[in-house]
Amino acid sequence: MAESGKSRLLVFIVAYHAEKTISKVLFRIPASLNETYDVEVLIIDDASRDETFEKGYSASKDEALPFRTTVLFNPVNQGYGGNQKLGYRYAIENGYDFVALIHGDGQYAPECLPAMLEPLRKGEAAAVFGSRMLEPSGALRGGMPLYKFVGNRILTYVENRLLDASLSEFHSGYRIYSTAALRRIPFERNSNVFHFDTEIIIQLLIAKQKILELPIPTYYGDEICYVNGMRYALDVCVSALKARLQHMGLFYDRKFDCAPNDNSQYEPKFDYMSPHSVAFELIRPGARVLDIGCAGGYLGGHLTRNKSCVVDGIDCFPVVEKGLASFTLHDLNAGLPELDYPKYEYVLMLDVIEHLASPERFMDQLGHALCENPTAEIYISTANVAFFVTRLMLLLGQFNYGKRGILDLTHTRLFTFGSFRRTLEQAGFEVLEVIGIPGPFPLAMGDNFASRMLVGINRFLIRISRGMFSYQMFLRIKPRPALEFLLHTAKEQSRQRADAFEAAEAKAPNRA
Repeated sequence: MAESGKSRLLVFIVAYHAEKTISKVLFRIPASLNETYDVEVLIIDDASRDETFEKGYSASKDEALPFRTTVLFNPVNQGYGGNQKLGYRYAIENGYDFVALIHGDGQYAPECLPAMLEPLRKGEAAAVFGSRMLEPSGALRGGMPLYKFVGNRILTYVENRLLDASLSEFHSGYRIYSTAALRRIPFERNSNVFHFDTEIIIQLLIAKQKILELPIPTYYGDEICYVNGMRYALDVCVSALKARLQHMGLFYDRKFDCAPNDNSQYEPKFDYMSPHSVAFELIRPGARVLDIGCAGGYLGGHLTRNKSCVVDGIDCFPVVEKGLASFTLHDLNAGLPELDYPKYEYVLMLDVIEHLASPERFMDQLGHALCENPTAEIYISTANVAFFVTRLMLLLGQFNYGKRGILDLTHTRLFTFGSFRRTLEQAGFEVLEVIGIPGPFPLAMGDNFASRMLVGINRFLIRISRGMFSYQMFLRIKPRPALEFLLHTAKEQSRQRADAFEAAEAKAPNRA
């Protein structure tokens, strides 16, 4: 906020080979903006080979121009997206509240700026886009070529479907951002070419920043278009698809890692086949349960309410669920906390072992803690790194860790069915049952007919090849008695049998 109490506004004009239009665009910016905002105009000429810089610089010195104006020249062409990055960085570093993007070719009317700025000034949006598609046929009446109109509509439909959005168009270059919203997204990681505009929309959507659209007039004159239409269409579709796959946990790109922080590590998964739902079905009512790595405590609360179980939890994050009998805040990488482990009938380790620095050492400790309770059952699950999607990604040369899924950034160890079973058996556990878990399609796609159908198909494929089509592995195991316990038991049994034998001998009649 400026000392005058006015919000600070940067009107940013991207310019490339715009010597014929740049001065006109500059003088079309409404002088009335000065009444509400502390205004600066920034022109960045992206290495034009004509006199765009000179024309803009000359106009900036005109005393009739009501705004302070800065004109910059990129000695090396940065591209449409790269040029925007410079302007937004300028706005952030110089403390502007809003930055309005317009084009030096005059395609977008600067006269609309006051109306488009109002929702931002009132705090009703984080970004305002001028849309040529809000008024039916308005774009065609304004001279938009039919092939561009049809392409715009098709691409926007595809992007809305992939991103679960409802914008009237993704491809307008008339935009105003709050710099607070720009600070929340890594726009500097975006492309330097034309689909930068799509990527910044995706980032705003992921970051939960409200976008508002307002209708603007469409104008097509004799400006030169530098966009390769087919390449642009492919780029925007690929960007939207990557963002969708990242949301599903199948892909990761740092530029789309801008969702608000969520302190809850996991979500409950009881309405479809998952480690949570399988464990819930197997545990008998009224049992005493220890949930190691209980996350928010959702499963423990579910067992308490629906099966009258007594559930204790351990995790390194505070629980959200209030249904646990007790909770121990503890980092499992430091080993097991001090508890009375033999009293538990069931021990849960669902989606935990892959987060441990040394799963083998931890399972050794757990086996030792439970060795005196041969009836205890442990339910343990982890991701299957040999899932067919991961195999396909490797075939395509991709191995991307992400925010969730098999290649979660927090996973330190990954297993196949064979390596997981071997790890558990070598730690002293007997494997009682192995279950393949399908992908969490309802979590990724929403709980609907399509996602449930995919779960059904996945379950069928698991019958054909558990190792290839299981998204997760669920094992029911029990501890084998430790050697120390077996040796102690053998000594005790031997002593008892020897005592019994000697007593029997003492009572027997003397024999010659």
